[in-house]
Amino acid sequence: MSIQFNGTLAVTGASGALGQVLRAALACSGVAVRCMDIREPQRLHAGETFVRCDLADAEATLHALQGADAIVHLGGISTTASFAEVVAANVGGSFSVFEAARRHGIRRVVYASSNHVTGYYRSTQRVAPDMPQRPDSFYGLSKAFGENLAQLYWDKYGIEAVGLRIGSCFERPRDRRMLKTWLSHGDFVRLVDRALHAPKVGHTVVYGVSDNPQTYWDRDPGNVLGFVPFDSAAAFAEFDDTAPEPQFQGGSFVDIDETKLEP
Repeated sequence: MSIQFNGTLAVTGASGALGQVLRAALACSGVAVRCMDIREPQRLHAGETFVRCDLADAEATLHALQGADAIVHLGGISTTASFAEVVAANVGGSFSVFEAARRHGIRRVVYASSNHVTGYYRSTQRVAPDMPQRPDSFYGLSKAFGENLAQLYWDKYGIEAVGLRIGSCFERPRDRRMLKTWLSHGDFVRLVDRALHAPKVGHTVVYGVSDNPQTYWDRDPGNVLGFVPFDSAAAFAEFDDTAPEPQFQGGSFVDIDETKLEP
């Protein structure tokens, strides 16, 4: 699938796994993409430029985003880590992005939140985006901050934003939990496309999950984005049904004590 976009689209975390998936889809349409990351991509597609940038550096981020028309913010730490590491990369980095958007008049930000914002709900519960946040880790906590930051920048400065509570975005599910949390690469691209182009989103938070037979989440109860997933984990239901399901939706993130992790 390809994505159409008129103007310059900035992608933070462009060298990461999801950044590469998104860039490949953008390249099919010849979109002007400004790739931002602390490490340079292995290769650049036609229409891409690269700016080396640590999002924790607010001034560098401000400079890198000058002239962008929209931002897809995928940069940051995506695993459990120490509090200091998570704060620098995810809290500080997200602030740098939204503040740069305000100062440059960029009117829409699509940002990677996470299902770990609500990872402490039990696996027997059904969760909608408007239910209280229950983060399962410092990582989930940092993404909860990002959602609240985006809400503030919409309420106070009118910057539209869509937070994608991304599930398990891999080529295929890897365990029994992922049969419920899987987001295919194709559906990830479709979700970003709708987040960029849906009108009047204000600040919207949705779950990024494919059309799986079972899931923990209501994707987008108000159908604000009009996102229709094409893929399903039903084709991969080969995992042992006798394996225990995690007690909490966050799975292994719940069990890690990050206070014992060194920065």
